[in-house]
Amino acid sequence: MLNNWVVAPTCLPLVRRRCHACASDRFRASGRFRVNANHKVIDAWLLVLCTGCGDTAKLTLLERVNVRSVRPERLDLLHANDPALTAELLQDPGVQRRNRIGLDWAGAWRLDTGGSDHLDREVIDVSVRFAARIPVRPERLVAEGCGLSRAEVARLVEEGKLVSAVRLGGRISGDFTFTLKR
Repeated sequence: MLNNWVVAPTCLPLVRRRCHACASDRFRASGRFRVNANHKVIDAWLLVLCTGCGDTAKLTLLERVNVRSVRPERLDLLHANDPALTAELLQDPGVQRRNRIGLDWAGAWRLDTGGSDHLDREVIDVSVRFAARIPVRPERLVAEGCGLSRAEVARLVEEGKLVSAVRLGGRISGDFTFTLKR
């Protein structure tokens, strides 16, 4: 029987970026947007606050874009400071690349295994689904979901009792499956 696990965000991740006012390198999303229109062009930013000093920084979303090229629904969400839009734009690789930022997901996600009835079986087939692009080590997910230490998980991989199509040692942020034989 296939078990379905879900890696889901619990809150917005921190933004990794150097603060120009203090030595901090973490910002939290304020959930507010700044939109500025000048004739037929529009600029939009997501405001983030430094975790050290509280200083505000802007992440560029739109820069000198023709107003007609922005969907009216998107513009309404920007004006309404929509939290779902904040989460979507923070995870957008284009926004991350343009602003030279990274995301710190530490403490901002959880693993939902659907219960512990799978722990006493000899063979466990699990499908892990990611609700957002959260980079996590598969070994950590297996250890947390099965109640094992990471050293035990590494031993099971070496013995061939834990198999998967993905490399279990690196970080991934996409869906995968694995089989554990005890």
